[in-house]
Amino acid sequence: MKGAVLHAPRDVRLDERPDPTIAEPGDAIIRLTATCVCGSDLWPYRGIEAVDSPAPMGHEYVGIVEEIGREVTSIRPGQFVIGSFFASDNTCEICRAGYQSSCVHRQPIGAIGTQAEYARIPLADGTLVATAEVPPADLIPSYLAASDVLGTGWFGAVAAEVVPGTTVAVIGDGAVGLLGVMAAAHFGAERIIISSRHASRQRLAREFGATDVIEERGDNAVARIKDMTDGLGAHCGIEAVGTRESMLQAIGSVRPGGHVGYVGVTHADLPGKQLFYSHTHLHGGPAPVRRFLPELIDLISERTIDPGKVFDLTIPLDDVAEGYRAMDERRAVKTLLTLD
Repeated sequence: MKGAVLHAPRDVRLDERPDPTIAEPGDAIIRLTATCVCGSDLWPYRGIEAVDSPAPMGHEYVGIVEEIGREVTSIRPGQFVIGSFFASDNTCEICRAGYQSSCVHRQPIGAIGTQAEYARIPLADGTLVATAEVPPADLIPSYLAASDVLGTGWFGAVAAEVVPGTTVAVIGDGAVGLLGVMAAAHFGAERIIISSRHASRQRLAREFGATDVIEERGDNAVARIKDMTDGLGAHCGIEAVGTRESMLQAIGSVRPGGHVGYVGVTHADLPGKQLFYSHTHLHGGPAPVRRFLPELIDLISERTIDPGKVFDLTIPLDDVAEGYRAMDERRAVKTLLTLD
C-alpha cells in the first residue's frame, strides 16, 4: 500500500509500505476513506522533534472496516468507523474515568501511521466507534475532524470548565483553537475572545462562535484581554498551540481562580513562581477523544455542528508533501487527504 513516511525534516514522501495484517485478536484493518495532516505533525516535520529514522506519519482517520480479529465484537466489516489517536481498551479503570488517552494498555496510532491507504487499529473494540450507516460524502470531513482536532478542542473547553455565561480566551487559531471556539460556544460561553492575525481564520472563528478577535500576542494580548474584562481576565482559557509563550499567554489571560485547558504540548519549561501566584487551575494533556466520540458523532450526524470547515485544503494522498508544505507555510489551516 501507499503511505506517508517522514525521512528527515521537511522530507515527507509517499512510499510503498507493507499491507497491514491482523497481528492480535483485538485488531481491525480499515480502508481509509480520508485522512489528514495534523498541526502536531509539524513538530517532527520542522525538526523540533527528532526524526532518527524513516517514520510513518498520521494519526487521524476514518474508514471502512475490512477485517477484524477473532475477539472483536463491537464492529463488523463494512461499517464506517472513527477512532482516536490513541488506541484504548475503554474498559480499564482509567478509561472508565474518562481518560482513554492514558489507558493502561494504550497504543499510539501515530506509530502505525494513518496517512495511508489502510491501517491496523489495535484494541478495536475500545478504540473504534461506528456510525449508524455509511455517511454521505459531505459529512466525512466532519467525522475526520472528530478523530482528533474536534475532540481535542472539545477537551480544551471541558478542561477549562466552560459553562454558560463565562468569558473564554482562546490562544491559537489553528484547527484545534478554532474548534475550541466551537466547543466553547456549544457549552454556552457568553464571550469568546480568540487571538488571530489571519483574516481567513478570523472569519471562521466568528462563524464558529467567537465574539471578539484580537491580533495581539503575548503580554500585549494579556493586557488587551484584561482591559476587555474590567481588569480581571477571562474565566477560562484554552491553550491550543504548545509553546512556552502561548501557555504563559493563556495563564496570564485568565483571572485568579480561573481555569486553563491546555491541549498543546508545551515545548519548554514554565516558570514555577508565576504559576504559583497565578491561582490558575491547569488541566490538560492528550485529549481523551474516545470519551467524546459518541456525542460528537451524534452532533455531526444531526448536522448541529460542521467542524469539517477547518479543512481548507483538500488534495489527494499522492500530494501529501504539498499538504505539509501548505500547513508549514500557513497557507492552509488543515489539509485533508483524499483516497480514491
